[in-house]
Amino acid sequence: MSKSSLFDLTGRKVLLTGGGRGIGRTLAFALAEAGCDVALIARHLNEVEAVASDIRKLGHKALAFKADIAQKAEVQKVFDDTVKGLGRLDVCVNNAGVGIHESAEDISEEHWDYVIDINLKGTFLCCQAAARHMIPQKRGSIINISSISGSIANIVPKGQAHYNASKAGIILLTKSLAVEWASYGIRVNTVSPGYIRIGEAYPMANVWESLTPMKRSGEPEELSGVVIYLASDASSFTTGSEIIVDGGYTAT
Repeated sequence: MSKSSLFDLTGRKVLLTGGGRGIGRTLAFALAEAGCDVALIARHLNEVEAVASDIRKLGHKALAFKADIAQKAEVQKVFDDTVKGLGRLDVCVNNAGVGIHESAEDISEEHWDYVIDINLKGTFLCCQAAARHMIPQKRGSIINISSISGSIANIVPKGQAHYNASKAGIILLTKSLAVEWASYGIRVNTVSPGYIRIGEAYPMANVWESLTPMKRSGEPEELSGVVIYLASDASSFTTGSEIIVDGGYTAT
């Protein structure tokens, strides 16, 4: 394979969760521009339908589905429908997630379950559904979006023990699945972003940026290259890895 074709994603079939807004929307366009046909999943159908419509204008096939990734039956259906619509599944990007800032002593059982169910359980169910389609074809790339909060006790501006625990779980889940599925040619990796500017600046942006060696927040587009790398043959010997994109924050 030539060096120029290592990052070529022409014709690859990708499923992306949380593709209607923020980081997910940016990744959806980046993957389409790299040559992929995409299926987008979100809780709000109108958002992913709008993104899918714009991707079709780029000349690529795009599907949009509404689903709750914490519900196994819904996950299985959208993965089956994706394979029916796109023909196969080459790459799965698990980006959907939620977070709540609140002190640990105030976390309700409802909030704990909500965050863990979507972030950790949902990621697992999507990995499982992806693998069931990838195992017979003996190849595939699963990319889980975690966070630096999975490696540090991130409590700025307020506690988020449930979020931190869910993101830490994704990192070890990734390693576990990478080892289990390596023999099937399935690679499983994690991308852990730092503080990424999405829409309006967060109230604590100045504090976060002051603690970041690069003295700024990241842009969603700065995650695209990492995801394209992990989706492509350039990362053919990369599995079970966590790639941190945080401007040096956790290095300090």
